[in-house]
Amino acid sequence: MSDYQYDLLIIGAGPGGYEAAFFAQEHGMKVAIVEKDRVGGTCLNRGCIPTKALMHSSDVYRDAANGAELGVEVEGLRANRARIGQRKDEVLDTLRNGITGLLNKKKIDTIFGHATVVGEHEVKVGDDVVTAERIMVATGSDPFMPPIPGKDLPGVIDSTELINMGGEEIPEFVIIGGGVIGIEFATIYADLGDHVTVIEGLDRLLPIIDKEIGRSIKMTLEKKGVTVHVNSPVTKIEKDGDKLLVFLTNKKGEELSIPADKVLLCVGRRPNTAGVFSEEFLAKYPDLKDAKGFIKVDDEYKTVVPSIYAIGDCIGGVQLAHVAAAEGRSAVALMNGNEATINMETVPSCIYTDPEIAVVGLTADEAKAAGIDVVSKKYPMSANGKTIIAGLDRGFVKLIARADDHKLIGAHLLCGRASDLIGELAVAIGKGMTLEEVANIIHPHPSFVEAIMETARL
Repeated sequence: MSDYQYDLLIIGAGPGGYEAAFFAQEHGMKVAIVEKDRVGGTCLNRGCIPTKALMHSSDVYRDAANGAELGVEVEGLRANRARIGQRKDEVLDTLRNGITGLLNKKKIDTIFGHATVVGEHEVKVGDDVVTAERIMVATGSDPFMPPIPGKDLPGVIDSTELINMGGEEIPEFVIIGGGVIGIEFATIYADLGDHVTVIEGLDRLLPIIDKEIGRSIKMTLEKKGVTVHVNSPVTKIEKDGDKLLVFLTNKKGEELSIPADKVLLCVGRRPNTAGVFSEEFLAKYPDLKDAKGFIKVDDEYKTVVPSIYAIGDCIGGVQLAHVAAAEGRSAVALMNGNEATINMETVPSCIYTDPEIAVVGLTADEAKAAGIDVVSKKYPMSANGKTIIAGLDRGFVKLIARADDHKLIGAHLLCGRASDLIGELAVAIGKGMTLEEVANIIHPHPSFVEAIMETARL
């Protein structure tokens, strides 16, 4: 042990921070983690987990409401919004307690308070200064509020505020942003019976993933009663009695106004790095952050200060909880002189709609733009027995492979249990497997996952 209090001090107890802490403890490091709020970070407290807890309730309600088609008739069905919110909180408490228990079991000190880096080895927390040989910043990100006139009006909320509402009824709900967050909340509230409008400024929903998935999910949402406007930038939000009015210019150039009880702004996230470094420290090291506030790191997650590392959303790149966790473990391996063995090139991403969406690797368009000749295999889930049983016939599995050697380089799923299936394809891509190798592995029948085998056989 050096003259410092800790070998590693981590700022932020989200997935990146606590996974790094666990891995550092396994390497024999004396570790502390500083958290200004509650352990679990955005993912557990304000993002992935509460959203999916709300969604599970809305899924059950939707299935029960449509049960007559399956021979299950329910009388007096209603969505108990208060109980939905309570159960969400119970899930969060259970998982937070689990993380806290692991931190205690592994003898990792947890310090609560706002942390500010004031020196190469010093972090101020409240009135105390904690010292460490190495410091890791894992402070994540916050919702970005675009400069739309009226964004500060009461009733205009971000995703954190919406989650805290716990599924409360919103008769007329307008969502500005047709990305992952907007589409998931549109699914939840439409399934619970609220009228939802989604407004996206670009020409399609989910603009960063496979085009066909974006088109399909638009049709699925509209089938649920969701009104979707694409290629329709929002110009302003105004108060109109008890309602809000959202003004947009649609793809025909017409100005429309849409009434709303609540307006969700979800057009992206920004790094949560304000106040992480003292002004004096930033003046000494002005290259710590870029113009957008992201912390700049090298291939080993080091900043311009050799003793200070950063991982997760606060450094940009792919902003996902499992990416932050992988970066945390990789950074710890590297600072201990070991190789970072986690494959950071193969990152699966999931969207919890109905049916689910999951992607990994390149789209056909991305591959072609990179000069790679590809073959594309697409299997309609309307031919999959388990899909027909579950009534999820709108969907497909699409595999992208190199044309020359048939090695998989991309997979795009719109189907039941897609978030579970994508792991197999991430392994296949990461291990350089070919279409033929995937096709020759026996998959169970009937199952959703056998669609992967069937796609590879095409």
